Amino acid sequence: MSVLVGKSAPSFSASAVVDGQIVENFSLDQYKGSKYVVFFFYPKDFTFVCPTELHAFQDNLAAFEERDVAVVGCSTDTEMSHWGWTQVPRDKGGIGGVTYPLVADTNKTISAAYDVLVGDYKLGEDGSLDAEGELVAYRGLFLIDKEGIVQHQLVNNLPLGRSIKEALRMVDALQHFEENGEVCPMDWEKGSEAMEANHESTSAYLAKSAS
Repeated sequence: MSVLVGKSAPSFSASAVVDGQIVENFSLDQYKGSKYVVFFFYPKDFTFVCPTELHAFQDNLAAFEERDVAVVGCSTDTEMSHWGWTQVPRDKGGIGGVTYPLVADTNKTISAAYDVLVGDYKLGEDGSLDAEGELVAYRGLFLIDKEGIVQHQLVNNLPLGRSIKEALRMVDALQHFEENGEVCPMDWEKGSEAMEANHESTSAYLAKSAS
């Protein structure tokens, strides 16, 4: 598994569904210099754990937007599959009401670039992909800063849903560091005490935590 933290987020251009409309040539590059991005992968449309995550991101979209964060989802389904799922109401197992972009990684290259592609496959010298069985994406999540650099990544296996609270906490931690130059210790939350990046402050924090 590749570690992308500290590196530029892999660039791509692909079809996507945005607020119920299919768009072509969607790219994360549009956010560079203006927004943070939470880019998350999920295995499949029309499944069970996936809609709980997709709805959770939608239900908390305002919290991300007030932090200047764009939320973007991605799976290896087609744009037509994404669109069809958005037409199904939530109480019928669909994702009706999801407005943020859902990228269609139909040829699996985006998932491969972010190293979240599940399955046995290899790329030929001509760029062709030879696979055994079905290829889907792990539940990967990448927090990308305004310069396009990955600052946090998380990859869960297929049965394990993620935490919106943790995703927001990581955004808050990154922005606190950028704004104040203070580092954020274990279980730090917005509004709590952070630390100066030196040995004395670290020792004081550990002593306080142990008392």
